[in-house]
Order: sequence, then structure tokens, then C-alpha cells
Amino acid sequence: MMSEATAAAARPQRRQSTATAGDEDHRTSWLLCRTGTHLCAIPLDHVIEILRVPPIEAVAGAPPYVRGLCIIRGAAVPVVDIGILIGDQTTNSERLITIRGGSRTIALAAEMVLGIRAIGAETFRALPPLLRDAASEAIAAIGTLDAEILFFLRTTLVVPQDLLDRLDPDGAAS
Repeated sequence: MMSEATAAAARPQRRQSTATAGDEDHRTSWLLCRTGTHLCAIPLDHVIEILRVPPIEAVAGAPPYVRGLCIIRGAAVPVVDIGILIGDQTTNSERLITIRGGSRTIALAAEMVLGIRAIGAETFRALPPLLRDAASEAIAAIGTLDAEILFFLRTTLVVPQDLLDRLDPDGAAS
């Protein structure tokens, strides 16, 4: 499990390039996870912790990728299935990754967490034109890592605002 203190200690935001002194490499730290065939990256600055999957209760009217709510640290937290969100594949969840989504906590269901990786800006690519409307709320960019497509997730728009608005400040459905 990654606490906020551990996450903060593990996130070097920028480092000096060894190629030319003084140039910034613009590398940022990302938490890598896998869901089915998808490799995903979540900004480490937004990660709160990683935990085992507690019981999840469905919420009527939620989008298909929102599994429901679970209790984390005494609060009801929406659980998003990353596999359905970006690829229409249900995730066989082994872990939840809690993140800050705006002012709320959101849990992302993933099969496995692979670790933290510093990734340079040269890895980021805009979504191809045919896909810009398909998953633009969830995917900020794409890239490649070791011959795999890497999806960079946008953490602030994962759960639709109207669903968040239906939850009171304590996370309970209203």
C-alpha cells in the first residue's frame, strides 16, 4: 500500500539532463498499472494509495464504467473500472488505486500495479484524430513503453461531474 507520504517521497518531478548541463529533461513520475491488455499511467501527484478491493455497492444510473461505491477510510468513494473506461473490457480487479479527482477521491480498479516510472515528455503523443472523441474524457495522451501502447489517464474527468454532484460531501448517494 502506498501512503501519501510514500507517494510524495517517490515523485521526483524534474531532473537535470545528463546530455547538456542546465537543460531540463521534463520527466514526471507516473504510477503504471495494467488492466487486461491495457497499460495505463496515472500522474503520481494524484495518487493517494493502493489497496486491496473492498466490497463495492452498485449505484443506479451510473455509467457502465462506474462499478459503484466502496468505503475507504470511512468515506464512500466511487470505483471506476479502467478496463471498461478505456477499452470495453471488464477488469479482474486485484487492486484499487485511490486518486484525487478534482476535490474528490476516486478509486480506479486495476488488475495489477507495476510500479513508478519517470517518463519524459517525448513519450507523450496526442490521441489520433479518429480517437479524440472516443475517450477524450479519460485519456490525456498515448505513448509507447517497451513496445506496448501506454494510456496516460486524465484523473480529473474520470467520473462525470453529474454523478459526483449526486453524492453528498461525505460520499453518500443523495
